[in-house]
Amino acid sequence: MNFGKAIEAMKEGRAVRRKGWNGKGIFIKIQSPDENSFMSHSYIYIDTTGLKTDNPDAPKNRVPWLASQTDMLAEDWVLAE
Repeated sequence: MNFGKAIEAMKEGRAVRRKGWNGKGIFIKIQSPDENSFMSHSYIYIDTTGLKTDNPDAPKNRVPWLASQTDMLAEDWVLAE
């Protein structure tokens, strides 16, 4: 799917990833604020906590994510679930 369809899937609460991403177990999702949030708007984050890699120094965390030009024009988006 394209990036527009990936965004629509995330708005439905689903996680998405790119087939072209090197690491397995990485996905992005939308986080919407609740009463405990410091953020006041929804944002996209990348989750690498399930990253499968031989690199022991690879970060495994959740952080806000920004799409690159390549990501926005890619046609290899899939559901991560």
